[in-house]
Amino acid sequence: MIGYLLSKIGYALLTLLGVITVIFLLFSLLPGDPAQMMLGQNESEEQVRQVKEKYGFDKPLSKQFQYYLNDLSPVSFHSQQLDDFTYYASKKYGGIVLFSVGNLEIALKKPYLRESFQKNGKEVSEVIAETLPNTIILAVTAITLAIVIGLSLGVVSALKKDSWIDKTIQLVSTLGMSVPSFFSAIIFAWLFGYVLHRYTNLNMTGSLYEVDDFGEGKYIAWKNLILPAVVLGIRPLAVVTQLMRNSLLEVLGQEYIRTAKAKGLAMLQVIRRHALRNSLNPVVTTVSGWFASLLAGAVFVEYIFGWNGLGKEIVDALNTLDLPVIMGSVLVIATMFIVINIFVDIIYGILDPRIRV
Repeated sequence: MIGYLLSKIGYALLTLLGVITVIFLLFSLLPGDPAQMMLGQNESEEQVRQVKEKYGFDKPLSKQFQYYLNDLSPVSFHSQQLDDFTYYASKKYGGIVLFSVGNLEIALKKPYLRESFQKNGKEVSEVIAETLPNTIILAVTAITLAIVIGLSLGVVSALKKDSWIDKTIQLVSTLGMSVPSFFSAIIFAWLFGYVLHRYTNLNMTGSLYEVDDFGEGKYIAWKNLILPAVVLGIRPLAVVTQLMRNSLLEVLGQEYIRTAKAKGLAMLQVIRRHALRNSLNPVVTTVSGWFASLLAGAVFVEYIFGWNGLGKEIVDALNTLDLPVIMGSVLVIATMFIVINIFVDIIYGILDPRIRV
């Protein structure tokens, strides 16, 4: 088990290194001068030069990549020379100096995602910390709706196989998987937030926290969570419904289910005691993957509904070419995706020793 755990952790670290490399190269090779993006178009050449020296933009690409890894690594290396870029960066880290070797310091710190180009030098980690909780709340609500409604519809569809109820549920779930989330978001916002507003009392746009009419404070507007959560949960709901139906039908055809029926157990007892639990394995796999995907898939849904989460922040950063915010946000989402999937693999390894083999 220890070897299996170490192999999964090693795989996660290698995957994360690959993600970091792709993100760095993708944004470093874009046309444009990062220093110019930070300062605008009316700054002097001397100011541009100072910014390049300050952030290491004047260094070769390989050296910039070393700096980027050093920024992200929990254990980092810093020169004590005042004119060195790494010394400036180390002042931003905080953390604890473990020991020194000559002019080199080895420090333990939190990952440093650098500073926003457009938010007056605000650290990217602060920007993410302010928006990520809203995205997590949205994703958790969406996946909860998908699980509860999807499992229920899947069970009903399996028990009513080939009936009009089954065919209706299959048609609706197929449509749910086919329609893109951004299109569903536009339709739901217009229909329930505008056309039917007098009946639903829902808004086309709005975030979790809103400022009161007198501007004296914020309050939580839970109703603004309903539409984006429903839209974001449509596709996983459809997938869970289909998987639950097919898995339950397969389990209901097993010998032990027929034995349970022959003993006189009612159908609901057979479903609850025997069939349902054994039908959940593929659903659990799908739910874990979809939850990680929802964090990334929330980008357009958040933007359309005005939900102040990480997805909307990414779109805003793209519009203003705020590269550090984009890179940091994508890296955080990718890291969460990797961690969730590795965690699920480890849980499966514990529950089913055959997987470890």
